[in-house]
Amino acid sequence: MQVIIDKRFHGPDGSGNGGYVAGLLAGHVASDTVTVALRQPPPLDTELRVSDDDERGRSVRLWEGDRLIAEGLAAAIVVPPVPAVPYAEALRAAEGYLGRGDDHPFPGCFVCGPAREPGDGMRLAPGPVGEGTVAAAWTPREAPGRELLWAAMDCPGAWSFDPVDRPAVLGTMTGQVVDLPEAGEECVVMGLARSREGRKLHTATALYGADGRLLGRAEQIWIEVDRERFGR
Repeated sequence: MQVIIDKRFHGPDGSGNGGYVAGLLAGHVASDTVTVALRQPPPLDTELRVSDDDERGRSVRLWEGDRLIAEGLAAAIVVPPVPAVPYAEALRAAEGYLGRGDDHPFPGCFVCGPAREPGDGMRLAPGPVGEGTVAAAWTPREAPGRELLWAAMDCPGAWSFDPVDRPAVLGTMTGQVVDLPEAGEECVVMGLARSREGRKLHTATALYGADGRLLGRAEQIWIEVDRERFGR
């Protein structure tokens, strides 16, 4: 099967947003919970190939020619999701969003980039609501697909640390989508800093609907990178 990541859905310039790409690949795995490992920056506007690694569809890979871009595998999450805060508190948290200024490492990011026009990007602004915990308000304009929930659960994990001074890119994401929000539904995305292991950051995220129901959750590993690598 062939897929193309539209340039609209980029994270760092020139490569796909990790959460969006992970969600896109997870859609080809026969499981409600999937671990996606990103092996290379996902190319944009390029024909990519999804291959099944077993006949049950529980393991897939994403290729650019013979270059492995990502792997998806059926998985499980055994820890409780990050608890939600009220929508109004998530809105107020945006005032403390560290990525509002010119120091955002990836200002054009589809999920959290402040340089995106309203309606073009998600423009999430995860701000602190507790020690090592951030929250962001999200109201989808249209009924979203599962890959957009994966995208929404991406960047708040990184912002539970401080990616302004020490930028990080998504390495691995284990995600589970439980339900989909409706268009115009006031949702809350949570991010939690779990631990640091050298350049690896362990985080968790969760997404909740207007009635407090859990829409999805994720566990992530981020890899810190040099700002110079991305021209910032």
